[in-house]
Amino acid sequence: MKAVTWQGTRKASVETVPDPTIQRPNDAIIEVTSTAICGSDIHLFEVLGPFMTPGDIVGHEPMGRVVEAGPDSNLRPDDRVVVPFQIACGDCFFCAKGLQTQCETTQVRDQGSGAPLFGYSQLYGSVPGAQAQYLRVPHADYGPIKVSDELPDHRYLFLSDVLPTAWQAVAYAHRSPGDSVAVLGLGPIGQFAARIAQHQGLTVYAIDPVPERREMAARQGILVHDNTDASLTAIREATQGRGPDAVIDAVGMEAHGDAQSAFAKFAQRTVQYLPDKLGQSVMGKAGMDRLAALYTGIDLVRRGGTLSLSGVYGGQASPLPMLSLFDKQIQITMGQANVKRWVDDLLPLVEDPRDPLGVDDFVTHRLPLDRAPEAYEMFQKKADGCIKVVLEPQPVR
Repeated sequence: MKAVTWQGTRKASVETVPDPTIQRPNDAIIEVTSTAICGSDIHLFEVLGPFMTPGDIVGHEPMGRVVEAGPDSNLRPDDRVVVPFQIACGDCFFCAKGLQTQCETTQVRDQGSGAPLFGYSQLYGSVPGAQAQYLRVPHADYGPIKVSDELPDHRYLFLSDVLPTAWQAVAYAHRSPGDSVAVLGLGPIGQFAARIAQHQGLTVYAIDPVPERREMAARQGILVHDNTDASLTAIREATQGRGPDAVIDAVGMEAHGDAQSAFAKFAQRTVQYLPDKLGQSVMGKAGMDRLAALYTGIDLVRRGGTLSLSGVYGGQASPLPMLSLFDKQIQITMGQANVKRWVDDLLPLVEDPRDPLGVDDFVTHRLPLDRAPEAYEMFQKKADGCIKVVLEPQPVR
C-alpha cells in the first residue's frame, strides 16, 4: 500500500509499505477513504524529530470502511467508521471516567505517556499512522465510531480529532451561556472551538494574524481580530475592562511573537541535529515551548477566569509566570481530547441538515495521497489560504 512517511526534519514522502494485518482478535483493518493533516502533525517535522524514525507512517485523523474484522472487534466488513486518534480499551478505570487518553490498558509506560496515538512518534507508541491506504485499528471493539452511509466523508471525518478536541476545549473553559471567551488561533481547532462556543451561547472573540483564517471564522459569525495590542485592548474594552471569562489557547508549542518564543524556536531547531538519544534526553528534561500564545492568554483572561489549553505543549522546562497566574487566580485546564467522551454530543450536530457548526465550510484543500509532501509544505507555510487539508488515499474508481 501507499503511505505518508516521516523521513526527517521537514521531509515527508509517500512510500510503498507492507499492508497491515490482523494481529489480535479485536483488531480491524480499514480501507481509508479520507484522512486529514493535523496541526500537531507539523510538530513531528519541526519539534519531535528525536522521537521519530525514518519510514514511520504518520497521520491520526482517518475514516473509511472495514475490509477485515477480527472475531472480537464488534465490526463487520463494509462498516463505515471514523477512527479516533487515540487507542483506548473502554473498560479500565480511566476510560470509565471519560479519560480515554489516559487508558490504563494501553498506556505507553516506557515513555511515561498516556494512551498511544496513531502515527505519533515513540512518545505515543510508534503505532503506524492513518495517512495511508489501509490502517490496522487495535481495540476495534471500542474505538471506531460507526456512521451512516448517507453523508459525505467530510461531515464525519473530523469526529476523529478536530471536533472532539474543540468541544473539549470549550467544555474545559467551564462557561455558561452569556459568558465570554477569547480563542487564540484560528487553525482547525480554533475554528471549531469558536463555532462550538458560539453554538453554546457564548460571546466569542477570536484572534489570528492570518487574514484567510479570520475570514473563514467571520463567515460563521465570529468576532475576529488580528494579532495586535490594539485587538487585545478592544477585547478588554468589550468586556468592561476585565478581559473575557475564559481564553482558549488553540496555538500551542510553536507560537510566534516574543523573545522567549524566538529563543525556544532556536532551541527546538537545534535539538533536531543532536543524535536521537541525546535529543530525546534534552527534550525530555530541558525542552522548551514557544509560549507567546500562552502568555497572551494569561494576560488577557479576566481575574478568576479559566485558561483552556487545546494547543499541544511538550516542553519540560518551559517558564511560566507563576506570580501572574497566582495573583489573577487563573484556573488552567488542558489535555489531549478524550474523543469517545464527546461523540454523543457531536454526532447529532454533524448529521443535522442545517450544519450548525459549519462543517461544510471547513476543508480548504482536497488532494490525493501522492501529493501529501506538497500538502504538508502548504499547510506549514499557511500558503494558498490553507486551513484544512484532506487527503484521499484511494485511487479514483
